[in-house]
Amino acid sequence: MDLYEYQAKDLFAAHQVPVLPGEVATTPAEARAAAERIGGQVVVKAQVKTGGRGKAGGVKLAENPAEAEEKAKAILGMDIKGHTVHRVLVTAASDISEEYYFSFLLDRSNRTFLAMASAEGGVEIEQLAVERPEALAKVAIDPIEGVDKAKATEILKQGKFPEAVLDEAAEVVVKLWDTFTAEDASLVEVNPLVRDPQDKVIALDGKVTLDENAGFRHEAHGELVDKQAEDPLEAKAKAKDLNYVKLEGQVGIIGNGAGLVMSTLDVVAYAGEKHSGVKPANFLDIGGGASAEVMAAGLDVILGDQDVRSVFVNVFGGITACDAVANGIVEALKILGDEATKPLVVRLDGNNVEEGRRILAEANHPLVTVVDTMDNAADKAAELAAAGA
Repeated sequence: MDLYEYQAKDLFAAHQVPVLPGEVATTPAEARAAAERIGGQVVVKAQVKTGGRGKAGGVKLAENPAEAEEKAKAILGMDIKGHTVHRVLVTAASDISEEYYFSFLLDRSNRTFLAMASAEGGVEIEQLAVERPEALAKVAIDPIEGVDKAKATEILKQGKFPEAVLDEAAEVVVKLWDTFTAEDASLVEVNPLVRDPQDKVIALDGKVTLDENAGFRHEAHGELVDKQAEDPLEAKAKAKDLNYVKLEGQVGIIGNGAGLVMSTLDVVAYAGEKHSGVKPANFLDIGGGASAEVMAAGLDVILGDQDVRSVFVNVFGGITACDAVANGIVEALKILGDEATKPLVVRLDGNNVEEGRRILAEANHPLVTVVDTMDNAADKAAELAAAGA
């Protein structure tokens, strides 16, 4: 789960990372009131989960509360890279002597944590990494040893941070590590991490991604979900404990196992090229226990997608045999009743496949078509989706 800047800064503050005072506003009047409470110059910053806010005009300096209200009025409702601005962060302005970059992240390719640091912050870090890779230090972090002040200082030296800020910046880095580990984050990034004229080091911006798989350890993280921006189908699936991702297509996908579902997406996309360009509508992995209740929950979510015109159920019987899956499909359709209105193409293979196919044939549900192979089933599902346009 990606956080908004203001949420990231709240987490920073909770772990004693130095940040400037700020308040969130959803209306120009609220922005004015916030600026009055903060006092002095403020910065009005669009809160969207994407970069490039400044270039898009989503970050503006205001000299007084009236100007803060004016700037907020201009920013609220903006579209920044497909993200609509519903709130702004009004925060104290800062004199900046230097800008740096720092982050901790999960390095999946090397199966460890990684620290990245550069004395050249405030720029697109991806661009810096390509054009001047020597300016960006990348230091692997042992998850057992972690990051103490000595390790933090070592990282900063490799990032060519100036000697004058090494001590204080190292303290900040240790606190960022505390944030990273205590909150089960996969990314904690500060760009820019700034030095003010008094040599104070401040996290002027923040980006945090939390590992949703660790949500059971952090009840408060649930409050960080933006209900307004969350896809209602994904929210519904999450409430049913389903592993679901909404896509922009017309063929609903249900499978057991992430690898099988990913392969199913590919074959449906390929088959769709011959049938009006239809595409997969979702990723949905129901896991090993394809019970009637789980199957019904999955179908309920997929059939609730207005874009879906057909559904492809692709199951390989392993721990859960095909006959159990077939019974699950039959019972799921009974549970859904009149809510099930779109054709289902079912491909079963593996353990007890013949019995599974017999159960579906005996049920003879008008919406269900059983196809023997994955490619043929994908083609049939794409054909039905195209016909339902």
